[in-house]
This record gives sequence, C-alpha cells and structure tokens, in this order.
Amino acid sequence: MSILVIKPGIQTTIQDAGRIGFQHLGINPGGAMDLRAMQTANALVQNPTDEAVLEFYFPAPVLRFNAGAFIALSGADFKASVNGTHLPVNHPIYIPAGSVLQFNGKNKGQLGYLAIQGGVELIEWLNSYSTNLKAAAGGYEGRALCAGDELTLNTHPKSIRSSTECSVLPWKAHTESFYTNNPFRFIPGKEFGLLSEASRQLFITEAFIILPQSDRMGYRLQGPELQLVEAGEMISSAVTRGTVQLLPNGQCIVLMADHQTTGGYPRIGHIITADLPGLAQKGIGETLHFVQTDLEAAENLLVIQEQHLQQLKNACILQLDAYHRH
Repeated sequence: MSILVIKPGIQTTIQDAGRIGFQHLGINPGGAMDLRAMQTANALVQNPTDEAVLEFYFPAPVLRFNAGAFIALSGADFKASVNGTHLPVNHPIYIPAGSVLQFNGKNKGQLGYLAIQGGVELIEWLNSYSTNLKAAAGGYEGRALCAGDELTLNTHPKSIRSSTECSVLPWKAHTESFYTNNPFRFIPGKEFGLLSEASRQLFITEAFIILPQSDRMGYRLQGPELQLVEAGEMISSAVTRGTVQLLPNGQCIVLMADHQTTGGYPRIGHIITADLPGLAQKGIGETLHFVQTDLEAAENLLVIQEQHLQQLKNACILQLDAYHRH
C-alpha cells in the first residue's frame, strides 16, 4: 500500500496545519500555504482537517498508486488526470491500484493540494508532520519529494462499487467563500503610523506586483516607494503570517507560511487571516491591492469561514457514508 513518486515536480512537500507553540524557540509554524485548500481536501475524504497532505506547485508531481485510495484535490487546478480521465478539484475521487496521477497544465491558482484518505506514514517532529526545509525536519525526511520516494498509506480505502476504475464521486465542495481575489484586507500594524501621510495613501490606493524573489517565506512586492516620517532602527519584535513589513528600500514584503519568528523592519500592516488563502494562490507577476479594515470585521469574516468549513465537514461525512451504504 504505497504511492510512488515518478516525477517530483517543483518543491512538492508534506504539509499540515503547522508546528504551533515553538516560535519562542525560533521555530516557525510553517504548514500549508493555503490552509483552506488543505482543510477542504481532507474534509472531502473524511480525514481530520489538519491531516498531512501533499502541497505542490506547477509543474506538479507524477504519482503512481500501487494500491487503491480515496483522494481529493483542492486549491489550484492543474488539469489533473488518471490514465486519461480528467479529475476535477474539490471532489472525492477513488483511484484504483496501478493508476498514474499526473497534472497536464496550469488552469487556475498557484498551489495544489492532495489529500489521501487515512493519510500516509510519517514521523512527527514537534507535534507536526509539516516539512521544515531549513531545519531538514518533518515531512518526508525533512525535504521536498524526489523521484523514487515511496509514501506508505496508513489505511485501505472503504469499499467502492468499482475497484478497477477511477471514480469521481458526484458531490463537490464549494470553496468560493474562502478566497478573496483583490483587494486584500489588512489591519494597520504597530508602525503604520510611522509612514508619512502620503505613503499611507499610496499603500491603499496603488498596485503592488509580486516579484520573482518571492517564496514560502514571504512575497516580495514592487510598488510605490513608501517612506517613514523619520528613519531609525527598531528592536526586533514578533511577526506572523500575513505581516507586511517595510524594507529599507521602501518596498514591502508580506510574510507567508515559512516566515521568521521576529523581525526588525516596520510592521505596517497585517493581512487578515480570512484573506490569506487567496493571497497564497497569487503568483509571480500578479498584482495586489490593499484596503484597510478593523479587528471586528476580520473576526467576523473568519467565523463565517469556520462555519462554512464545519458545514462542509458534516456534509462530506453524510454523503460518503450514504454512498458506501448503497
């Protein structure tokens, strides 16, 4: 019962909800860039929503299933197929033994997620299976997947009507409420008031482009040069996913999943949690706009997303159980 990596794709890693509670030791949470896509894929196959999944960019991996498995794809749509059969995102899918899963083109988004019912065998590091590439720990041997790697499945899939053919189950997760396209909402950071009035206006009216130097640590942006009222050095202080820092050259960086735990650059804003999935799916060369909001609105939007996720989990349990009974 295993999955063989035929081609690894670009930085295909194991990720879960992250390594929580160790930032005081300098260990960042990491985890899936798009947590909602990870949770959606897991819900579709009746996994705990924080079960470890495969996270991948395009070109994406080519995988051979040496055993049958229930899977779900979410996040980016990379035109997946199994043995010539097109596979949609956000559906539960049965993959028969001997099948080869591949991705044929980039249709939408930047990060794809593959959940497997029951998950795969992994060694936990600091309460998480997420891959920390810099520490070379977690995930699969602390690294991105390579050709020839074999992932052992934890469980056999539940029975299905046809065990020799790929089957796309008929229900779909609707994820539109998880994603914001533009503008991205932010709460002013501790040092937002240190920006000149003109720079504060530029931040909420002008466009910012994601630069090629961007990665899982942060999205570097190219936009109007922002200036502080008075330049000066800062004591390093806590940062988190979504923190927008002002670099010495007047440009911004938005910290992402693999962010450092502290930073000495001004924190001019924090992208709200509800908008981070949409931000994760933005790619190099795409344009971002920002709009200011407040803590109450951010909390309300997050509650709505959590309620939608719970409804999705409940619906998937009922649908899959009914499917197996018939």
